[in-house]
Amino acid sequence: MIDWMNWTPTVVIFFAVIASILAVMTVYEIVSPCRERKGFLPIETTRGDRLFISLLSTAYIHLTFLAVSDVSLWVALAVSVAWAAVLLRWG
Repeated sequence: MIDWMNWTPTVVIFFAVIASILAVMTVYEIVSPCRERKGFLPIETTRGDRLFISLLSTAYIHLTFLAVSDVSLWVALAVSVAWAAVLLRWG
């Protein structure tokens, strides 16, 4: 049934982490609804907006590291986590 995709442990962990983040953010939003606010981004955003933007931008960070350098992707992960933390906190 799911033979079309190569479910390596790394892929499973990746999707599990994304699903966990979405589940936690959903519960957090139900328990503590947020309102839009304006940080350093030029638009008003909610927590969900900032999460979506951070997921997209971390994908682009990883793709950029793959395209322009031979540096380990662990460095890209560190940059991505730092960027997501900044974006979720002050974005």
